[in-house]
Amino acid sequence: MSAQGTEPLVEIAGVTKRFGAVTAVDDVSLSIAPGEFFALLGPSGCGKTSLMRLIAGFETPDAGRVLIGGRDMAGVPPHRRPVNMLFQSYALFPHMSVEENIAFGLVQDRLPRHEIGERVLEMLRLVQLDGMSARRPDQLSGGQRQRVALARALAKRPSLVLLDEPLAALDRKLREDTQFELMRVQRELGTAFLIVTHDQDEAMVMANRIAVMRAGRIEQVGAPREIYDAPMSRWVSGFVGEINIFEAKIESSGEAPEMLNQGLAEPRICRLFLIDDGMARDLPCEEALVPGQEVALAVRPEKIALTPCDQGEHGLVGTVSDIAFRGETVLYRVQLRSGRIVRATRINEPGEGSAIARGDHVRVSFEAGAGRVLVR
Repeated sequence: MSAQGTEPLVEIAGVTKRFGAVTAVDDVSLSIAPGEFFALLGPSGCGKTSLMRLIAGFETPDAGRVLIGGRDMAGVPPHRRPVNMLFQSYALFPHMSVEENIAFGLVQDRLPRHEIGERVLEMLRLVQLDGMSARRPDQLSGGQRQRVALARALAKRPSLVLLDEPLAALDRKLREDTQFELMRVQRELGTAFLIVTHDQDEAMVMANRIAVMRAGRIEQVGAPREIYDAPMSRWVSGFVGEINIFEAKIESSGEAPEMLNQGLAEPRICRLFLIDDGMARDLPCEEALVPGQEVALAVRPEKIALTPCDQGEHGLVGTVSDIAFRGETVLYRVQLRSGRIVRATRINEPGEGSAIARGDHVRVSFEAGAGRVLVR
């Protein structure tokens, strides 16, 4: 589970952490490359913050090892690890100025005064807070306090910065601006960042790779597009973005050499029978499946096409039950004859609002390559 072509900066090897009868982290292994922006994504209680605290040294694993820069961190206290943490609350000292907050860790390390001054000025420029060094935290906006906390975390030049839900307290517009600001700072410094978040959009925008966590385990690790386009389980497909799940059975499965150009290592094609709607489809699949095997077909709403019933013969027939205007897109909820609800999204274009209305009978269809066959 490491980024290819690089020696890992952080290596988590078979780590388990229990709190009484609760297993917060369950035999997790993954690695983070130098300079990588990595995200731990998952719902509340999935173990992502516990895993971050194990890396930081605030918790001790019951099993497994945490290595940073090839060194086993067993017995190494938090302040001796080459990491620094940006807390959700920012934890700024209210009685100190911006300059004093940024310099705090450097003073604790007893760096020479001139070096502290140079480092603080460097951080102020980096987070674009020049001219605000004398202000106190209560004289700053939420976004500015977040940048002071980031500057303090970066001032000691750690190999890894840990960010624990750092944008949760910001409003939507400021959160978006701050996401790009964090990405700029991370690229400029080349320091590895590890962010913990439950916000899938945040992880998809900021991270080079994402580890999706559930109940203390890693469900899938990959680049944002890989996680979104090629989820490995029903749970991942449903947690990351919106999804339509069609229950199906395999009718047949075999090699399909003509599908080599789709990038499959062992190209196969399988014929699925959609149980609820009695429709068969031929789809690419990445593993050998056997006739009669129960699977799921996952299709993203933006891959679903809607057409009036009188304009085609193919697709599942249903009735538009709800329409939600989302600004740049419009969401349609279509109830099929089986009772299943299918969600479809369309780009909001001039005149689009009157094309399909609530109560219309439509056909739901999608291209063969738009669906992903899931076996778990």
